[in-house]
Amino acid sequence: MIRVLLVHDECLMRSVLAEWLRREPDLGVEETTWRGAPGRLRAARPDVCAADLECSDTYGIPPLGELGRGGAEPAPPGLLVLTSASRPGLLKRAVEAGALGYVDKESSPERLVRAIRRVAEGKRFVDDSLGFGFLKAAQMPLTRRELSVLSLAAEGASVAEIAGSLHLSNGTVRNYMAAITRKTGARNRIDAIRISQGEGWL
Repeated sequence: MIRVLLVHDECLMRSVLAEWLRREPDLGVEETTWRGAPGRLRAARPDVCAADLECSDTYGIPPLGELGRGGAEPAPPGLLVLTSASRPGLLKRAVEAGALGYVDKESSPERLVRAIRRVAEGKRFVDDSLGFGFLKAAQMPLTRRELSVLSLAAEGASVAEIAGSLHLSNGTVRNYMAAITRKTGARNRIDAIRISQGEGWL
């Protein structure tokens, strides 16, 4: 029996998908939201964690690191993500989190079942339709420091507050914001935040 934890913030979609997966005799399925995922991981100790990359909290950035730290012993569960090519930043975060499976949300449920079984075996599964998204993910223009600055700006922090949080000078923060605006092709700070959230970088 493959123990699966399904992580999805939309209740209806999560419930329907979980019921569909439970039809498979070799899958034992539990479900949770992103907020409840760390606790359920410790309790369920799944073999595979299948997670939708669209997260309702933290400006849509899923806490993938929590999934890698809280699972079954001695190793964490295999991570499989449900995603789309339109948000390459989220794909990049999934790669950095060590995900083995990448299923396009436009795929059939049968593809998800196949992916779960592959990941349970420790093998990689990638939908061909996500190729363009991976290409764009490799071309993300912002550095980690620039992302840190922009994340705080997206939360409404002022230049002085960002500088204090990251132990930088006000001038350095302004320089980072200018670089971010230029690299994203934005008109201003607000536009840079909008573009970065749309791409899944933020």
